[in-house]
Amino acid sequence: MMGSLASLTERFGDSCHEFDCCDTTFRVQATGVRADAAVTVARDTAESLEAQLNAFDEASAVSQLNRDGAVANEHVACIVRRGLEYKDRTEGVFDIHQGRVEQALKTFLRGDSDTQPTDFDTGTVHVRGSQVSTDVELDLNGLAKGYIVDRASETLAGLGRRGFVSGGGDMAPPTGPVAIESPYSDDTPLKILDTDWSVATSGGYRRSRDGTDHIYDATTESLGSRHESVTVLARRDCMEADALATTLAALPLDEAREVAAEWDGLEALIIHEGVFHTTERFDAHVMDA
Repeated sequence: MMGSLASLTERFGDSCHEFDCCDTTFRVQATGVRADAAVTVARDTAESLEAQLNAFDEASAVSQLNRDGAVANEHVACIVRRGLEYKDRTEGVFDIHQGRVEQALKTFLRGDSDTQPTDFDTGTVHVRGSQVSTDVELDLNGLAKGYIVDRASETLAGLGRRGFVSGGGDMAPPTGPVAIESPYSDDTPLKILDTDWSVATSGGYRRSRDGTDHIYDATTESLGSRHESVTVLARRDCMEADALATTLAALPLDEAREVAAEWDGLEALIIHEGVFHTTERFDAHVMDA
């Protein structure tokens, strides 16, 4: 009898695991058939992708690309294609050509340097199959975490099982209500979401130094988020939510609201100088709205 109970627990149940990934905490949760095994696969997937996409790891595929100007890696190629798409659709505000700027910003924010980047780059990138070549260092961080969340979440799918992955403000479609964190060091959430779209939140409150954070706008060569917080819901996937949260955070309020309103399959909440600005149907994804 005890053996049968143990077998049932192994096959049907709830499993949740937290681990460090992409310089933040990832949380994987699954319910149903072989939930524990699925969570293990999701974690392994996330960690494997991080090892390939971490620009601060000299052994990663992204580092090889930035060092040698070329790499063969299907995941890097997929992210670069999407990055070039968003550069075109945002008229250069989201720009993967700024790898050198991103490296300098992260080094400054970590306290390893007292120098902020002042010059932005231009360059050419080519993608053919899994082959990527470039004559400028690339910044894929605005997409990599969302990509990892998407790929890890895919491993949780299965007959009789459901689950989701979240990591540092990026989340695959949640399986239950989720809270939007306040940028004001307040335990009270801004909103409680009830959505089947992917979610990403961006803002300077997460990591900043001397008024500078990880957000930049290559078109104006300016550093720093223009808003306290931006939360994006994207129908397409978490990679899109990740990219658009970064884009809206970099734009002045009127431009950010315009981009959000015109982008199909996107809803957004922008907190600017304490005022909440939402797209037309954002509240349809909020509990009791």
